[in-house]
Amino acid sequence: MKNPSRSYDFLWLSIALLPLIGLSFMLTVPAQDYWWYLRLGRDILEQGALPLVDTMSHSRAGEPIFYQQWLSGIIFYLVYQTGNAPLTFLLRAVLIGLTYGSIWSLMRSHVGARTATVLLVILGLATSNNWMIRPQLFAYPLFLLCLFAIFEWQKGSIRLLFLLPLSVLLWVNVHGSFVLPFLLAGAALIFGNGDRKLMFYTILSMLVASLLNPHGWGVWRYLVFILNNPSDYLFSVEWRPPTNAGWQMNIFFAWMLIFPVLAALSKQKLTWLEWVLFLGLGWLAFSGIRYVIWFMFLLAIFTAKFISEWTNTYIDKPIEKINPRINMAIAIMLLLTSLVFMPGVRDSWWKGAPELYELSTTPIDAVEFLKDRADLPGPMWNDYAFGSYLEFALPSRPTWMDTRMYSFSQGQWEEYVRVTNADGWQDMFDREGINLLVLSKAAQPNLIQAATVSSSWCKEYSDEHAIIFSRCEAK
Repeated sequence: MKNPSRSYDFLWLSIALLPLIGLSFMLTVPAQDYWWYLRLGRDILEQGALPLVDTMSHSRAGEPIFYQQWLSGIIFYLVYQTGNAPLTFLLRAVLIGLTYGSIWSLMRSHVGARTATVLLVILGLATSNNWMIRPQLFAYPLFLLCLFAIFEWQKGSIRLLFLLPLSVLLWVNVHGSFVLPFLLAGAALIFGNGDRKLMFYTILSMLVASLLNPHGWGVWRYLVFILNNPSDYLFSVEWRPPTNAGWQMNIFFAWMLIFPVLAALSKQKLTWLEWVLFLGLGWLAFSGIRYVIWFMFLLAIFTAKFISEWTNTYIDKPIEKINPRINMAIAIMLLLTSLVFMPGVRDSWWKGAPELYELSTTPIDAVEFLKDRADLPGPMWNDYAFGSYLEFALPSRPTWMDTRMYSFSQGQWEEYVRVTNADGWQDMFDREGINLLVLSKAAQPNLIQAATVSSSWCKEYSDEHAIIFSRCEAK
């Protein structure tokens, strides 16, 4: 459904983005991948080259390492160095705004502005658990650019096909999901109605673009390795199939139950290409939590198509009088209002504002303690989630393990789990000469209890989230 007023559309889009951007400002940063990406970016800029061997952990120091998302690390580090947390959170807000604004536009081609806004808010809430500050954020708007290009091609317009190789050129250097545009374009080539010959040449140009990276063909070998790496599937939750746990997943599963009903009752039907994209990304979504957000983007767009006839009749009736200036003024005011939740701004009026970082996985105070205690012996054994922050904030003490799941063997992960559960822990520490423990109170209570009652370990530091032991005889 089209509305003649762009200001009217902009107003409703801003109504949708206000809560989503505001929410993005309030989400804390879990350790996970963020901090070691900052370390990677800093190392690349200081050394003028990509690291080829591991320099962050002592357990596999000097072993080959592959950093496909090198550009993400540089961007994150430059943003952090320039504006610390406020600018980092603003970067996420901009990427979220671009992504969900694009989805709103795609839905708007089927339904009115009001319905698109309601659907977008629901979609944003359901997918907000995938807004962690990590390289995947850069891939979201690129995915939507590719969808725009393919949907336009399906309608007979080739003017946006250049976005496919252009997206791949950036995508292949920021995140490992760069295969997605190839899946979209491949489905279009086989099941679409546009110029197949031109799409074929576009795919060839995409392949060439994928090779414009520091690793060349190596990024494709890396992709195969990641997809077959047992460490990811066995020890990372995001690679496991989704379950109906948490309110975001409640929305997802409820939407999945409603969607077939809408498909059956709607006079609007999906094309062969749309069904193939829906089923393909749906299969991915149910095979791993990390793929759910890509599928939900399509789910929202196709839902808009199915309900368009009803909503255009009862919800999105045209408004006779529209004042563009007032609409634009209100829209801009709403978008600017979201900035009051940004770190650095909210602190002036909100005493109970959320923490910037997830302190249960970001041992800020413990690291400050270690910076002043160079006398404590190493090497160090640490909670793996702590590893990411330790590697950035305390590079002088290499970690034993961190959140780079693919970097460590299945055997090392299994040993980490055993030691965390206090099974054979002392033998392992003796064998590897571990003299310093940085442990998580939330994740490693059994090991903490064992070290506390042991005469071999002396407690050096403790706070709400972390505890540090050193080997008594080594001091």
